[in-house]
Amino acid sequence: MNGEYNTTATTPAPVIEPGHTFASVTDKISSIVLTRPASNGWFLGFGIAFLATMMLLYAIGYLFIRGIGIWGVTIPIGWGFAIVNFVWWIGIGHAGTLISAILLLLRQEWRNSINRFAEAMTLFAVACAGLFPLLHVGRPWLAYWLFPYPSTMGVWPQFRSPLMWDVFAVSTYATISLLFWFMGLIPDFGTLRDRATRQWVRVVYGMLAMGWRGSARHWHRYETAYLLLAGLATPLVLSVHTVVSFDFAVGIVPGWHTTIFPPYFVAGAIYSGFAMVLMLAIPIRKIYGLEDFITTRHLQNSAKVMLATGLIVAYGYGIEAFMGWYSGDRFDSFTLWNRVHGPYAPWYLSLLACNIFIPQLLWIRKLRTSPLGLFIVSFVILIGMWLERFIIVVVSLSRDFLNSSWGQYYPTRWDFMTFFGTIGMFLAAMFLFCRLLPMISIFEIRTLLPQAEGKASEAAE
Repeated sequence: MNGEYNTTATTPAPVIEPGHTFASVTDKISSIVLTRPASNGWFLGFGIAFLATMMLLYAIGYLFIRGIGIWGVTIPIGWGFAIVNFVWWIGIGHAGTLISAILLLLRQEWRNSINRFAEAMTLFAVACAGLFPLLHVGRPWLAYWLFPYPSTMGVWPQFRSPLMWDVFAVSTYATISLLFWFMGLIPDFGTLRDRATRQWVRVVYGMLAMGWRGSARHWHRYETAYLLLAGLATPLVLSVHTVVSFDFAVGIVPGWHTTIFPPYFVAGAIYSGFAMVLMLAIPIRKIYGLEDFITTRHLQNSAKVMLATGLIVAYGYGIEAFMGWYSGDRFDSFTLWNRVHGPYAPWYLSLLACNIFIPQLLWIRKLRTSPLGLFIVSFVILIGMWLERFIIVVVSLSRDFLNSSWGQYYPTRWDFMTFFGTIGMFLAAMFLFCRLLPMISIFEIRTLLPQAEGKASEAAE
């Protein structure tokens, strides 16, 4: 009796539910792309996201005609929704790289069920983020000036500006993420090519498979390249949002000039990124019946990562407040007072509730294993992280050194249309991804089958 109890208690849950074979895994995942018809719910969701994307294009077109004066930005608040949304979207993309690269190097096999759509989420989030600096420069048709192209006039970008650092960091991040994502898809493209029944589908996936045949030489080169890209992507998880934080940390504006920003921004990025992963994983596993691949263990591990990074973010808030008092700098002290008692106090208090207090519910194991509870908490965290960026950008600029330069920020309908339009663009891309590409890695799930069967037999004994 004691032996059976100890074995059952100490045996960890399998990464996927046992009972699958190579054929069943391939059939279940590939059928979503190849044979399963799109439901009315998919068309409704994609239609709503597509309409929001059209709203984004309309807002951008009007912006090109009238200029950024249609936004709420003014003096002294020259950075508004555009930079807030830029930092927010970049942060969301971080979880995909962490799941794909860092957890791969750490040999965390539970990543195999969620890494594919997390990587896609990274690409779509970076695409949404890249729009805002492009639009914010005022003359987006001259955005190529940001790159060190051969200039006959000898006018080079200002490399001492952190905005230039953003260009190189984000473009490098997007390139490595795209290569890493596509590299992981190649074996599955070969599977879809071989299983497709229509000629044109076979041709399309055949071109994407790049001649993949699954030979020993192919697998050897694939694993070498995949590991190399993981090694390149890993430092980007830390460096990209660190560089983004330098947009603020190297400035002298009260509320920005602090050394806590780099680690604080990275932790916040992973925090919001895992919240978005859960908001995508929970509906996907329910709608497509993937509960045996995206198990309770995946939800619980993601919740634990959110809890840990949320505590780091809370520590950052505490250190920021403590240094504002301990430094004796009256401007830093006033910035802290203004956040709590100023005109944006309700938003700051909402930020604390969303990012610190409500996520403490994740200490409850029952909530960590509840899909609905995790979905709600993840949604609250995403709202809180957006409010955090709003407080950092807008509130710090609204109360500067001189009382005569104080001002208020009032976003216009064009600010909201652009923001919600990028959300529609993101969701539309995710809808298409789920229909056209395998959202779960087929070959990586296959590697977990012997392990799942072994742990199931141990638990039975």
